[in-house]
Order: sequence, then C-alpha cells, then structure tokens
Amino acid sequence: MLELVVAGEGREQEKLASMRSRAAQTGAEIQRSVAAIMEDVRARGYEAVEEYSVKFDQNPPREVSMEELEQAAGRIAPDLLAALQRSAQHIRAYQQELLSEVQMGLRLWDSPSGGKVGRLVRPLQRVGVYVPGGRAAYPSSVLMNVIPAKVAGVEEVIMVTPPTENLSDVVLAAAWVAGVDRCIAVGGAQAVAALTYGAGFIPRVDKLVGPGNAFVAEAKRMAYGNLDIDMVAGPSEVLVIADQTANPCHMAADLLSQAEHDPLASAVLLTDSMELAQAVQKEITRQLGYLSRREIMEQSLRDFGCAIICPDLETCARLADQVAPEHMEIVTEDPRRVLELVHNAGAIFLGGNTPEPLGDYMAGPDHVLPTSGTARFFSPLSVDSFVKKTSVLEYGREDLERVKDEIITLAQSEHLTAHANSIQVRFAEED
Repeated sequence: MLELVVAGEGREQEKLASMRSRAAQTGAEIQRSVAAIMEDVRARGYEAVEEYSVKFDQNPPREVSMEELEQAAGRIAPDLLAALQRSAQHIRAYQQELLSEVQMGLRLWDSPSGGKVGRLVRPLQRVGVYVPGGRAAYPSSVLMNVIPAKVAGVEEVIMVTPPTENLSDVVLAAAWVAGVDRCIAVGGAQAVAALTYGAGFIPRVDKLVGPGNAFVAEAKRMAYGNLDIDMVAGPSEVLVIADQTANPCHMAADLLSQAEHDPLASAVLLTDSMELAQAVQKEITRQLGYLSRREIMEQSLRDFGCAIICPDLETCARLADQVAPEHMEIVTEDPRRVLELVHNAGAIFLGGNTPEPLGDYMAGPDHVLPTSGTARFFSPLSVDSFVKKTSVLEYGREDLERVKDEIITLAQSEHLTAHANSIQVRFAEED
C-alpha cells in the first residue's frame, strides 16, 4: 500500500513532483463562474448575494444571533464543549505569548541624521472568517481562525457559514467559545464577494481567513487586493522524518491521520532505516483494516504517499526542504539536531509523543498552515496576521536641513522636480 522508494534512483523526485502538482490552478470553468459572481455582487450588492444564496444553498442569508450560538453550546455533549473550551484556552495562551513580541502601538527612535522615525502597529478593524458547512464543518478551524484575531485586538470578527436548514450546533458552539462578534449564515463565492465589497447587512472586511471549497478558494484569490487573505490553501500534507528508534505503529498512524483528509492529501515518510520503512508499510495495511475512511486513505497513499529510504538523516532533511510540508514530524534519537538541518515547514512536531493531531486540536499553535510548498515563504496564521504596520516619521527643521541637499539631489536625478521643490521651498528664504 505504501510504496517504498530508495533515494538516489530518481523515483523519489518523481514522487515529490507529483505532490507539488496537486496544487494545480483552479479550472477555467470555476474561474469563469466565480468571476461572474464577484462582479455581479460588486455591481448589485445584496440583491445578487441573496439570489446566489437561494440558488446554491436553498436559503437566503441571515444573521445568526448570539443567543443561538449560546443555545447551540448547550445542546452539544458536555465533554465536547469542555474539549472546545480547553482547546480555546491553549490557543489563546499561545497567541497571547506571541502578542507580547509584536510591540503594539507607537514606537519611535532617533534617525542617524536627526529626527524621529518609527512604526505604529495596530490591529485590523474588521475580519471575516469563512467556515465551511456540511461534512467539511470543522469546529477546531473556528477556534484556530477566530481566537488569534480576537487576541490581536480586532474590533469585529464576523463568521460566515453556509445557510443550511439546520446549522451545525458544534460549529455554532465553537463560535460562541471563540467569541465571534457576529455570525452570518451565507456561504460560497457570494459570501466572499459580500465580505469583499459589502452587501446589505453584510459589511466589507479588511481581511478574510478560513478554508472553503474550490469556488471559495478561487473567490478569495480574486478578492485579494480589495482585502487581505490568509492564503489559498491546498490539500493537507504530512512529512515524517524518522530513524530506527521510531515506533512503526505510531508512524503509520500519523501518516494515516493526514491521508484520511482527502484523496489529494499527501503522507510521506523519510527514513534512513529500510527496516523501519518496511515495518511502517505493514502497519499501514493492518490499521487500514479497522479505520472508517479506508477508500480515501488508500487513494491518497497510492497517488501521493511513499516512504523514501535515504542514506542518512542529512539527506532526509534536504528532501524535506524540497517539499516544505504543511506538517513535519521529526521522530529520531535526537530530534533537535535534525531540526537544525531543516528550514521549510508550516509546523514541526518533535519526538514520538508529539503527533500531528496534537497540533490540530489542543497544543495552541495554529493549525492554519501553508501548504503545497508555500512554507518556503509563508507562515502559520497568528496574531501577526491580524495587525498592520504604519511607518511614522517626525523631523524638526534642523533635522530636515541636515539631509535636504541629498534629498534634492536624489529627486533631481529621478527628474521629479516637484519632490525637490517640496524641500527647496522650506529653505527658500534662507537661500
């Protein structure tokens, strides 16, 4: 079931290339459909949003009251509510620790030539959080998207979710636990368009975060520039670096925990031990026999999974950097030594008792992570994602005089005489 590949024979590069190709651009038909919806909502506002909502979701948009959220929390199982609250506590604590490093507010320092320069850091004013409906309704994602925004100090966090006949109690409960300010039942590309341009009682937001289907992802891509987005997420992925000290049963379970997400999910083992790779292969076959999403996992492993046997852990680290995975587990005799060798990953899990689902639900760091190799340059969602920075300059007349000649020289070299004049007129009387 899990293909074994020996590094150095070329097959490993084929497998890694197939992983990267999973994040292909959205099909032309989806692009055309989403572009039409975005333009229609921009032109006609709420009227268009309502029409698409009824057409695609069989219900018009509506405001979901805070009372409804609290009532939903009362309907779910007490242990589930307690788990949501515990998770929220850990997420909030982690984000508050990060916030202490952000240096909110105004900070000024002396410029080398005199005067003051600095930066003003403030939270965004209004953020939208998209939450899918149906089988893809994940309450943990509500917590992971809402809480960092609230900790950052965003004034208004608005959650949108498709207006199904019976909204998910656990999703509404998660919204209540996370502390959303408004919840609006509207979904699809029309929800993205409404939050981008503003439509009726649905306000325009500064940033939109959260996962969705291909139509939502394409709408977010098109909306970018009118507002900020978190990322256009691709299929989930895990890459495990392990040596002979790793437990093959645990490694198989961790690989399968990502393979069950989607047929396009990717699960890769990098190891310097053929014995471990073979044992993991056998364990995967055994565990598939009792897990519920077997067909999805089998397809995922067949198309985008493998175990690559490398000559050493240094080679494992180099291949891992090529992948730049969403999740990376390092399960070796000395995980921190291997950690120093890798550069690209959304989240890194160290040691045999730090499985990826810990990050999905409870540890605190956000599970909204860069996928499809974008961990080379993107970062996880955090309080940093919900603040904006403004440069601040403050010069006195003497400070400006010290640098005026250089400014004029540079402006004239670019043939921007009005720029030069802006400086010259302040000293014309003296000249």
